[in-house]
Amino acid sequence: MKTRLKLVALVVLSIILVTHITASAQTIAKHRLVVITDIGNEPDDFMSMVRLMLYTNQIDIEGLIASTSIHQSKKVSPQLIEKVIRSYEKVQPNLLKHEPGFPTAQKLLSLVKKGLPVYGMEGVGKGKDSEGSDWVIKMLEKNDSRPLWVTVWGGPNVLAQALWKIRETKSEGEAKRLISKLRVYTISDQDNSGPWIRRNFPGLFYIASPGNYYTATWSAILSVFPGANNEVVSNDWLMRNIQQGHGPLGAIYPDVSFGMEGDTPSWLSLIPNGLNNPEHPNWGGWGGRYEFYKPPFDPKLKWIVPLEEETRPFWTNAEDEYTPWVQGKWGRAIVKDTGTYKDNHVTIWRWREEIQHDFAARMAWCNKDYKAANHPPVAKLNMPEQLTVKSGETFSLDGSASYDPDGDALSFHWFQYKEAGTLHNTIAVAPAENMSVIPELKAPEVGSLQTTHFILKVTDKGTPRLTRYKRVIVTILPKQ
Repeated sequence: MKTRLKLVALVVLSIILVTHITASAQTIAKHRLVVITDIGNEPDDFMSMVRLMLYTNQIDIEGLIASTSIHQSKKVSPQLIEKVIRSYEKVQPNLLKHEPGFPTAQKLLSLVKKGLPVYGMEGVGKGKDSEGSDWVIKMLEKNDSRPLWVTVWGGPNVLAQALWKIRETKSEGEAKRLISKLRVYTISDQDNSGPWIRRNFPGLFYIASPGNYYTATWSAILSVFPGANNEVVSNDWLMRNIQQGHGPLGAIYPDVSFGMEGDTPSWLSLIPNGLNNPEHPNWGGWGGRYEFYKPPFDPKLKWIVPLEEETRPFWTNAEDEYTPWVQGKWGRAIVKDTGTYKDNHVTIWRWREEIQHDFAARMAWCNKDYKAANHPPVAKLNMPEQLTVKSGETFSLDGSASYDPDGDALSFHWFQYKEAGTLHNTIAVAPAENMSVIPELKAPEVGSLQTTHFILKVTDKGTPRLTRYKRVIVTILPKQ
């Protein structure tokens, strides 16, 4: 009898666990990703690779390619990628207790490739193929209709060679088809092949911050800014939440030498958190916000990679204006802080606390059971994700269907993300921004069709506090 009761209890526990896992895992088509990295140049690529392992169930990793850069021009280090995967192998069974879909280490090891150990355009042209450049082409030719994201953490000459070979060996129609599937994000220009790619493939979807690193959007992941939560990128925070006491994957996360994870913004927007939509870089997300234009050129500016005037527009630095929200001690749970900030770095650091808390929670999954860890809430609307209203009409916002798989209490925050749309008017979120339902908002008078975005942030009260989002796009029509 006791044996039977134990068996029934185990079955019930298993059902509960599967229910929790299913609820916390978003059923959204994964984005395909190939990473090209100059890992070994300094610790930040290694750090970003550790973080990436914790999201391998939410992103389809299709290649991890060791490359060169101006900082490491004569060697590639695929063995360092393999070192990270070997540590991941030790925690993968525990990660599966929290969400399904974490691939085996063997699968990831099969995706490790290398480019040529040469600098920039020295690796592009006839006879310059590598297993890395051939792999990019193979993934593009794969029978998969989804776009292929290639994020470049170092120099992009592996990608440049793949594009060169496609142009030289494929018909014009087939080359155009393959290139149309590519989505490229490079962490600035770390060799001379990036500008070559942009010149020679004007239709290629490309995100980059050309010029020096300090003004680049991606640098907001690591730098200290007024108004930002700088504590969550401090060395002490990393030690307590990532490196120490979180198993073998956290233990290999190195100390910061120059900056923490400068490459991570290149793929953060591929995480299905309800805010991110990487096909629309101008909508904003964890990886930043970007607009499509030809960046200005200053011939007096000197940098480690020679700068040249761009020949065409691409997705590059954009500004957000942002006033942080802080916890209210009495009355309203959240209130606006005293400072307002506006530049391209804001587009990343405004989400910094949520990004880092998500990282810390997933690192805790490496050695904690399901009930001992926190899992993200599920943001859910009781309304359509797109609304069309006329000038002067009222509409409402409803996120009351949101829930938490751990049973944690939830906090809500609705706000208008003006930069993501075309409407310049502010629509006041009343009576209070932290209600799950905003009963009545009024569309302003417009002379032409305009769009504006409202974001719902749903944050649980677990440890660390985790956030998921929903985006509502409101189209406002002029009066007839």
